[in-house]
Amino acid sequence: MAKMIRSKYGYEPPEWVQADARLDKWYKDKKRRAKQHGAFSLDRKRRKRHVWKK
Repeated sequence: MAKMIRSKYGYEPPEWVQADARLDKWYKDKKRRAKQHGAFSLDRKRRKRHVWKK
C-alpha cells in the first residue's frame, strides 16, 4: 500500500493528490479565462442606447 500524504482534502494516496492538483489547476484556469472574456462582468453586457435628436 502506498504511503498516505496529507493534502488539503485529508490523507490521500499520492495518485489522488496529483489528480486533485491537476483538477484544481484546470478549474482555476477555466475561471480565469471566463473572467477575461467578460463572463462575470455585467458592464460589458450592456448595450449602448442611441439617443436620436429630433
